Amino acid sequence: MPNPKHRFSQTRTAKRRTHHKLESVAIATCNNCGAAVVSHRVCPECGYYRGKLAIDKGATA
Repeated sequence: MPNPKHRFSQTRTAKRRTHHKLESVAIATCNNCGAAVVSHRVCPECGYYRGKLAIDKGATA
């Protein structure tokens, strides 16, 4: 199996690793109730998504 002939510099390694970071989650507000919601997800408080009822939160079995 081939091995590297020369050592990579710290700068070159750091340039490659700049993309290996965590990104924060995009938080939006629900248009129906105003609660904090992760983008492109159904609101956990009221069950609405993009102005339409997706999950009926009132009917708990």
